[in-house]
Amino acid sequence: MNLDNIRIVLVNTSHPGNIGGVARAMKNMGLSRLYLVAPRQYPDEQAEWRAASAMDILENAVVAETLEEAIGDCQFVVGTSARNRRIPWPLQNPRQCAQRMAQASSAEQVAVLFGREDRGLTNEELKVCNLHLNIPTSEAYSSLNLAMAVQIVCYELQMLSSPAGLPTGEDEEWDTPFSTRENMERFYVHLEQALTDIEFLDPVAPRQLMSRLRRLYGRVRLDEMELNILRGILTETQKWVDKARQKAD
Repeated sequence: MNLDNIRIVLVNTSHPGNIGGVARAMKNMGLSRLYLVAPRQYPDEQAEWRAASAMDILENAVVAETLEEAIGDCQFVVGTSARNRRIPWPLQNPRQCAQRMAQASSAEQVAVLFGREDRGLTNEELKVCNLHLNIPTSEAYSSLNLAMAVQIVCYELQMLSSPAGLPTGEDEEWDTPFSTRENMERFYVHLEQALTDIEFLDPVAPRQLMSRLRRLYGRVRLDEMELNILRGILTETQKWVDKARQKAD
């Protein structure tokens, strides 16, 4: 595992004190890479005050305008979610998810997304994730402070930082790098266009087709060679559609 390859991404955080609290939680557990996507109030003295001895985390934090900018170079993305979804997504608790992140971080860029304090991540933001992470809580009171949620996830990663705590997996011996999130988004755009061209997807009534396909490909994780093969198939399919239409005309 390489903790330096794991980034904590806070999306549209509303309270600057929570950013400082997250920085402190990260430093407690040995993580250092903090990304802030369109924070509503930052930089701010409250963030610095809450960070205490973790000012270096804040000083090196990357502020991005969009989520795509923050995770475009990542191959493995986890989104924290407490909501029930219309389409079930691979969902794991922090301990299970930490093992997957630890394995991936040995050679890949990993991002853990945390959403807004009042409503978390949107459905569109969750769709870009390979896995969804849910922190089990008491039914009597399930609300977690943002810094507390980050602390739990970082703790599980820290527990795996020793060689004895890190499980092995097939991903460690994969022969080709896994696709980045940026390249996967290009693939989804290409796939949707190709499915529309062959009239398999109706843009007027798409139902949940693209969401289900995102879940499928996110679950199996495509490497760069596999992605290139699939995009090549899509390109050739579109060429045959164009030829057929030209003959019909």
